[in-house]
Amino acid sequence: MQMTEGGVTAAKGFVAAGIYAGIKKDKKDMAMIYSKVPCVAAGTFTTNIVKAAPVKWDQDVVYHSEKAQAVVANSGVANACTGEEGMRYCRETARTAAELLNISEKEVLVASTGVIGRQLPIDIIKEGVVSMVPLLSESKEAGILAAESIMTTDTIRKEAAVTFELGGRTVTVGGMSKGSGMIHPNMCTMLSFVTTDAAISKEMLQKAQSASVKDTYNMISVDGDTSTNDTALILANGLAGNDEITEEGEDFDTFLKALNMVNTALAKKMAGDGEGATALFEVKVIGAESKEQAVTLSKSVITSNLTKAAIFGHDANWGRILCAMGYSGAEFDPEKVDLYFESAAGKLKIIENGVSTGYSEELATKILSEKEVTAIADIKMGDACATAWGCDLTFDYVKINADYRS
Repeated sequence: MQMTEGGVTAAKGFVAAGIYAGIKKDKKDMAMIYSKVPCVAAGTFTTNIVKAAPVKWDQDVVYHSEKAQAVVANSGVANACTGEEGMRYCRETARTAAELLNISEKEVLVASTGVIGRQLPIDIIKEGVVSMVPLLSESKEAGILAAESIMTTDTIRKEAAVTFELGGRTVTVGGMSKGSGMIHPNMCTMLSFVTTDAAISKEMLQKAQSASVKDTYNMISVDGDTSTNDTALILANGLAGNDEITEEGEDFDTFLKALNMVNTALAKKMAGDGEGATALFEVKVIGAESKEQAVTLSKSVITSNLTKAAIFGHDANWGRILCAMGYSGAEFDPEKVDLYFESAAGKLKIIENGVSTGYSEELATKILSEKEVTAIADIKMGDACATAWGCDLTFDYVKINADYRS
C-alpha cells in the first residue's frame, strides 16, 4: 500500500474538470467529478443545526438513492441560509448536469463553499455546468484543476491518492478537499471528495466512511467553528474488479486502511493550511486508558488559542498544554504526565511526571520553529492513543476574517 500522485481522477473510470465560471472575481470557482459508470455513494455531514442547502440535497441522495454518478461543486457562495430558493437552485444545478450526462438528477451530488447568506448566481452556475461537461478528463491535470476550483482562502490545493491490492486486483483511492478557515468538523468550511474503483457495497462504504472520518477530519481544528457546509463524500464504481466487499473482514480492513491514508493526508493539509497559519501543530496523546480519553485530551490542546499562539511564537510554554488537558473534561493525573516537543529539528522532553525537566529553551525554540511541530503527551494510564491536528494562531488569521467578504 503506497501513496501515489493524483487526486479524484486517480481511480479508474473517474473524470473531472475545473473552470473559472464567473462566481468569483478572478479565481477558478467550479468543479465537476463524474464516473463513467454508476457508483455507490456514502457521506458524512456537518452537525451544525444550520445546514446549507447542498448539505440537505446530498443527504437525500446519499441516504435515499441507490446510485450516484456526478458531483458539481462551486466556491465563492455557500448557498447557506438561503431558504427554498437555495434548495431550488440545488435541484436546478443537478438537473442541468443530469440532462447533459444522461443520468438522473438524484444521481448528482452538489456542494458549495464561500460566503453564507447569498443566493447562488444560478445562471452562471448552469452555464458553468454546460462548460465543464466537454472538458471532463481522466488526466492528472484535470484533477488538479478541480482541486483548485474548490479553494476559498486555501493557499494550496489539497489532493491525495493511494494504490493497494485486493484479491490480486490493483485498487485506488484518491481524493481532494478544501478547507482553511471555519474548520472544526464534527461529522471547515470543509469539503472532501474521495473516489475509488473498489467494488464495495453501499452499506460497507458508509461504514468505512463513518469510521475513517472519526480519526481524520474530526480530529482537526483551525478555529473551533463548525461550518454550515461540511461535507465529506466518497464514490465507489467497482471498476477495479475485486470481489465486492459486503462484510467486515480482511478486505474491508485493507480498504479502510487505504481510505484512512487518503483522509489523513487531506486532513493534515487542511490543518496545516489554516488561515494565516505558519505551522501544522500535531498533538499525540499516548498511554491513555481509552481512545475516547485520548481524543478528548488531544483535541482540547489543538483548540486552545493560548497554545496555538505559543506555537506561533515558537515559545515552549508547556503550562498552556497541561492547562488545556486539565479543562478538557477527561480525567488523568497531571503529576504523571510526560510531555515532549518534536519536529524535524529534533525531539525534547519538556516535562517529566508533571514537572519541568530543565530543558534547553534554545533547543525548544529551534524545534518549535519548524513548519510541522508535534507535542506528545504520555499520561501513563494504558495503551490507547489518539492524534489531532491544528495550526498556530497568527496575526493574519484576524486580518483574513475581518474582511472576508470584501
